[in-house]
Amino acid sequence: MGHDSSDTEGRTADLDGLKALAHPLRVQLIEALSTYGEDTASGLADRLGESSGATSYHLRQLEKHGYVREVEGRGTGRERWWERVPGPIHLGSAELDETEAGRAASRVIMREWLHHRESGLRDIIERGHEMLSPAWREALAIQSASVHVTAEQLDELNHRIVELIVDFAREHRGQRTPGSRPVQLQYFDFPVLDGVEIHATTPATITPQEES
Repeated sequence: MGHDSSDTEGRTADLDGLKALAHPLRVQLIEALSTYGEDTASGLADRLGESSGATSYHLRQLEKHGYVREVEGRGTGRERWWERVPGPIHLGSAELDETEAGRAASRVIMREWLHHRESGLRDIIERGHEMLSPAWREALAIQSASVHVTAEQLDELNHRIVELIVDFAREHRGQRTPGSRPVQLQYFDFPVLDGVEIHATTPATITPQEES
């Protein structure tokens, strides 16, 4: 499970790293830096409606675990600039998924991450037509499909789409050219929990070639 797909590398969070990230404000800080780019603790505080003391403290905690870093050559001793460390954050390993502490930390992170993604999508639905130019309205896409596939087929699709997103993000990371603006690329796929998995109940069909 990945938190961000902006590079092929990244890191898999251990339990301490998961616990460090499992705080709503820390997830919001990473989301803000990912979406809007580098900022100061006071700038992030204004954006998120928090105190600069709170954002400064949580940024330092995120720095300890390698999620954010200070921008080199920018800022002063009184005003530090922060940026998101590029690359996906993989929320735990198979071993951590077997522990309740690991699962609980992952749920906190994913709930806050999903809340941020949903709020952005709702904002587009409610205000996009009034706020965006025709070109941007034409460029955005909200699309879904329902299919009946195996786990292996879904995993294959994931690899294909994630590779496309990774390449696109790498190509345009840090772009600040005229006409560009922050854009979120969202991708979800998941098995429907109240659906039924079809199991093999009959022998495989024997073809005429196999009989001869």
